[in-house]
Amino acid sequence: MSTITEYLESLHGYSIAVIGMGVSNTPLIRMFLRAGLKVTVCDKAPRERVEEQAAELESLGAKLHLGPGYLDRLARFDLIFRTPGLSPNTPELREAAERGSIVTSEMELFFQMCPCKIIGVTGSDGKTTTTTLISEFLKEAGYNVYVGGNIGKPLLPDVAGMTPEDMVVVELSSFQLMSMGQSPNVAVFTNLSPNHLDYHHTMEEYTAAKINIFRYQEPGDRAIFNYDNDITRALSKQAPTAVMLFSRKQSLEEGVYLRDGAIWLTNEIGSREVLPLADIQIPGVHNIENYMAAIAAVDGLVPDKKVRAVAQRFTGVEHRIELVRELDGVKYYNDSIGTSPTRTMACLDSFNQKLILIAGGYDKGVPFTQLGVEIIKKVKTLILTGDTAPAIRKAVEEAEGYRDSGLKLIETEDLSAAVAAAQGAAVAGDVVVLSPACAAFDRFKNFMERGRVFKELVNAL
Repeated sequence: MSTITEYLESLHGYSIAVIGMGVSNTPLIRMFLRAGLKVTVCDKAPRERVEEQAAELESLGAKLHLGPGYLDRLARFDLIFRTPGLSPNTPELREAAERGSIVTSEMELFFQMCPCKIIGVTGSDGKTTTTTLISEFLKEAGYNVYVGGNIGKPLLPDVAGMTPEDMVVVELSSFQLMSMGQSPNVAVFTNLSPNHLDYHHTMEEYTAAKINIFRYQEPGDRAIFNYDNDITRALSKQAPTAVMLFSRKQSLEEGVYLRDGAIWLTNEIGSREVLPLADIQIPGVHNIENYMAAIAAVDGLVPDKKVRAVAQRFTGVEHRIELVRELDGVKYYNDSIGTSPTRTMACLDSFNQKLILIAGGYDKGVPFTQLGVEIIKKVKTLILTGDTAPAIRKAVEEAEGYRDSGLKLIETEDLSAAVAAAQGAAVAGDVVVLSPACAAFDRFKNFMERGRVFKELVNAL
């Protein structure tokens, strides 16, 4: 189908199930209902937890299938849209597909319908900042830019208003990529490390999902890879189209790299200095890498002076080493996006002093061994809370040098107690950071809610 209107018209007579009434699917449900389609919304939440939203969707004509048996009898539907959080390998989805149901997602349909160039960003860490930087560069250069995907906004409802001259920048999680059969025109792979192993079960499955960001690229497309990450460097050899590498650690004959305190780019045209590091306002060497990835993505689209203009004013994305306040000479930072050990280690690397670190949360099945080693080097007081507190403590206590480190370990019942303990341990000149190294689902809806609660607690001190 050439347009979203034609696609919606083609669905009359179909029985449609939409699994999940969260951020990515609710606009999709509304769009289908406005088009007069028959939609059943399936969600594991019981009615009493989603009463207001349920009543609204029913008033628009949706049928609801809520609670523990929400995946029962999926095979009776012609078309099923899954939520990203539900694996396509779920037995009920596989059975439905085997019986003839079409199983897809909002993001897959968007890729089919989108009329303009798509830049997609994935990786274990740095996705949101890199996605945001790319979109800011493009806006500064005068493009009409749509930003969405895993960053929080579904784009399918906007597709009718898009033109071929517009630009789309999407953050893509492994959950979204797992069933994708199309790749973006420019694919950015920031890095890869063990993550979400509670969902994917094996590193091989996690990697296979991520590879879809470049697997289906066509001639004229481009893929960007982190040369310093062993996995992404190896994966770059599988790319079917043009490849550009970026490296913070060494000069490259071709690609994006550091030289003399600036980010340089070398391509078939020649070499040039793009961005002095002094212009970058956000802390951390990982953010230098995010800038490199973004610069590689917009090469040929955005003039260097526009990149510099953005860098000089961009102060970061919420929940990413975000300064909350300074109180009694102590600075408090919110890095709730630190949902994996590698993210938290990058956060620790962003400061030139030992920190008071608040960590712990939902267990994704990721090992904490290396995090324990880094905590010994870079943390003076470790405050643990959440389900993974015992596992992180064990990794720290088993790390070489722990006995002589002087590290103080505190376990607390909840985030409120952790913030209070941090204030009690801090003296003027200290830095307190929430960077949990874990997801938030043990106590919070998501990392954003955890970050907001942390900021409220800190601002109430």
